[in-house]
Amino acid sequence: MKELILIRHAKSSWKFPDLPDFERPLNKRGKRDAPFIGDVLFKRIGTPDFIISSPATRAFSTAKKLSRSLNYPIDKIKKDIKIYLAEEVELLKIIKKLSDKYQKVILIGHNPGLTDLFNMLCHKTIENIPTCGSLHLKFTQDSWENIIRKTGEMTFFEYPKKYFVKEENTSENQ
Repeated sequence: MKELILIRHAKSSWKFPDLPDFERPLNKRGKRDAPFIGDVLFKRIGTPDFIISSPATRAFSTAKKLSRSLNYPIDKIKKDIKIYLAEEVELLKIIKKLSDKYQKVILIGHNPGLTDLFNMLCHKTIENIPTCGSLHLKFTQDSWENIIRKTGEMTFFEYPKKYFVKEENTSENQ
């Protein structure tokens, strides 16, 4: 059985409008939410076998903050440029190439690709994975290579706004 946790990067900052999209950092809320969701995930799944992340600043910063809460070594996080703004078909190719020695994998990336990937893999559909949202999928397949459409079972969907009161729009962009 394989477990895949899809995580959208935490809330990013628009404070520096001239900064390229790839380099946008986390904002104050993102810096709070990533370790919080890491703690929530640790209670549910323990330490993952592998974390793979988009190398975009906001995604990799999320990965590092999550990994601390998950007791996963930061230097073991794999960056994969193919995740950055990838569509669901490309993300599925990345998943299919994972080593079968990993049972529990976290993939950190971006929308709309992650939401579309979830909708491809699971019988349930969602409109949107919010920032720092995490979806846990279980597969009966013993090999990542055998993961196909509509074979994943969602076991939980966690996101910060389930736990925190909605903040003012003015503080979201800090």
